[in-house]
Amino acid sequence: MAALETLRPVVAGRPFGRFGAAFHQAISMLTAWNDARMTRNALARLSDRELEDIGLNRWDIDEISGRNV
Repeated sequence: MAALETLRPVVAGRPFGRFGAAFHQAISMLTAWNDARMTRNALARLSDRELEDIGLNRWDIDEISGRNV
């Protein structure tokens, strides 16, 4: 299985004041949602045997990805 590294640069400071902070927060939330979605999809593609090998089952996928249904 291939590994995908998703490092994002961190920008210091708030160059645009409140608007910049709100925009940054919105982008951060969108990024977190997308990361959780990608994790959920990657785990869902694994077989039951592969999930068992890493100590998980189908019921754990939402909890691990942050959905907490």
